[in-house]
Amino acid sequence: MSNAVEFISAYNTVDARLRSLYKGKGNLQFSDLVRRCAECNATVKKYEGELLTFAKLRNAIVHESTRDYIIAEPCDEATRLFTHIAELLSTPPKLSLLRERGATGISADATLGDAIVKIADSNFSNLPVYRGERMLGVLNNRRVVRVLGKALERGEEIERVLATPCASVLREEDLIRFYKVLGQDSPVQAAVDAFAQNRKLLAVLVTRSGEVGDRIVNILTSSDLPRLMKLLEE
Repeated sequence: MSNAVEFISAYNTVDARLRSLYKGKGNLQFSDLVRRCAECNATVKKYEGELLTFAKLRNAIVHESTRDYIIAEPCDEATRLFTHIAELLSTPPKLSLLRERGATGISADATLGDAIVKIADSNFSNLPVYRGERMLGVLNNRRVVRVLGKALERGEEIERVLATPCASVLREEDLIRFYKVLGQDSPVQAAVDAFAQNRKLLAVLVTRSGEVGDRIVNILTSSDLPRLMKLLEE
């Protein structure tokens, strides 16, 4: 296979993937797609300049070549790079590449006092609450402070509040508002996008299936973004 044929094949793959990534309307030109997708995709952003240059070379090959000769034959390095970009966009790295760190959890029947001690000991601000193997929600510092603050405001005895079961403290809106649940087979880009799309996001909860309620195998916070970006770049 000549470099030109392989180059055009890579172009078609990238073009199809960009159109899949782009959520807007209209049949945009390749260069416009690159610029739009670079705003939300780390791989496209990294190779934006190369993709725009490759688009010009592709146009020359397609529109200026004849049956008798190909006007331009891409060099080996350019062909390999374009093929590599096509592969990255077609088969992006998945969250399963990350080492499972598990997540310190607590029983739904444990008390709020127990949860505070566990949060202090583990130094984690997001504490999954389980009933058996099912995750009911995540208890975080904000919810704990809010519960204690409201109790003090009402003049309740702190000992009584600290004896409240964790399951009673959870709020479904916290899970919806502050967390995103993804599966191990989800692309790394999905986790990066989650933080970009929700500035209030506290963590991405990674389960094996991606279903809410499954046991968490990884908790990713904004501090993990450099690690996620490195995976995308590599």
